[in-house]
Amino acid sequence: MMQVSVSAMIRGLVTLITAVALPLAAVAADGTVKPTKRKVAASAKASSVKSKSARSKRVRTVAFVPARPSFGQIAGLHTTVDPLELKSSVALVMDQDTNEVLFSKNSAAVLPIASLTKLMTAVVVTDAQLPLDETLTITQDDVDTEKGSRSRLTVGTQLTREEMLHLALMSSENRAAHALGRHYPGGLDAFVAAMNRKAVELGMNDTHYVEPTGLSSRNQSSAHDLASLVKEASTRPLISELSTSPEYQVMVGRRMQAFHTTNGLVRSPEWEIGVQKTGYISEAGRCLVMQAKLAGRKLIMVFLDSAGKYSRIGDAERVRRWVNQLAPVPAVVAPAATTVVHDVPKLTS
Repeated sequence: MMQVSVSAMIRGLVTLITAVALPLAAVAADGTVKPTKRKVAASAKASSVKSKSARSKRVRTVAFVPARPSFGQIAGLHTTVDPLELKSSVALVMDQDTNEVLFSKNSAAVLPIASLTKLMTAVVVTDAQLPLDETLTITQDDVDTEKGSRSRLTVGTQLTREEMLHLALMSSENRAAHALGRHYPGGLDAFVAAMNRKAVELGMNDTHYVEPTGLSSRNQSSAHDLASLVKEASTRPLISELSTSPEYQVMVGRRMQAFHTTNGLVRSPEWEIGVQKTGYISEAGRCLVMQAKLAGRKLIMVFLDSAGKYSRIGDAERVRRWVNQLAPVPAVVAPAATTVVHDVPKLTS
C-alpha cells in the first residue's frame, strides 16, 4: 500500500512540474507535448514578419534601369570636342543683325527639339491674329497620351488665349499649347499644317512638325533652322514679353495658382534676354534657345541635346563669358580657331 501511494505522489509531482515548466504546451494522452494555439499564432506571426521583410528587401534591390539615350547620343554627337567644352552636342551662336556665325558645333544635325516647338506654336498663333481675350477650355483631348506628362491645368480649366500662350512659353505648359492648336480655325490638323508652312516660309528646310507641344520626337529641326525661328519670334513683342516673364498667376478652378519660368537665366541680372525657350524629352536631351544682348550685340544662341539637368544653363554661361572676353572689338570675334563646324546626316525617328 505504501509503494502505491509513493508512485501516485511521484506521478502527480511530475505532472505539476510539467505544467509549470511548459505553460504554453499541452500534454497529450500518450505523453507527447503539443504546442498551444497561442504558440502557433506567435510562430505564424513571426513567420509573416520574416516573409514581409524578405519581400521588402527584394523590392529595394531591383535592377538599375539606365535612362533612354537621346538621338544625339545614339548618333555619337557627344564625342565631338569643342573649344568651349560645351555639354550640348549641338550649339550655334549667331549675330542676329549680321547673321555672322561666331560658334558652331554639329549645327547641321537634325534632332528632336522637344518644347522648343512651342516657339513656332506662338508664331502661328500671333500670325492668326485671333482674339487674345477669347476664353479657351482644357479638355480631355489636351491630356498628354504621348509621354504621360503631368499638368496643373486640370480638365475644365478656362483661360484666355493670351493666358494659354503665356503658360506655354514661360512654363512650357503642354496642355496650354495643345489647346491653342485645337482652337485654331480648322482644328489641330490645320494648325500643324500652318506650322509647317511657316517653317518653309522662314527657310527652315530641315524642320518638320507633327503637333504643337514638342512631346513627339518627330518634331525635328537643326540649330540653323532654330536660329531663324528665334530671329522671327524676337520680332513679336508679345512673344518676347511672355517668354521672358519670370512668373505668372492664373485662376485654375477655384484657386489662384502661380506658374514660373523654366529658364533661371531670366532672373539673372547678368543677362538681357529678348526671347527664350527651353525643352526636354529623353529623345532630345536638354535644349535651350535664346536671343540675348551680349557685348553690345544681339546674339542668337541654340543649345541642343545637352547632357545633364543644368548643363544647358552652364553652356549658355560659358558662351556669355567667352563673348564678353572678345569685346570690345566685334569685328574680330570669329577667328577660325574658335569656329568648329561638324555636319552629320539627318536623323529620323
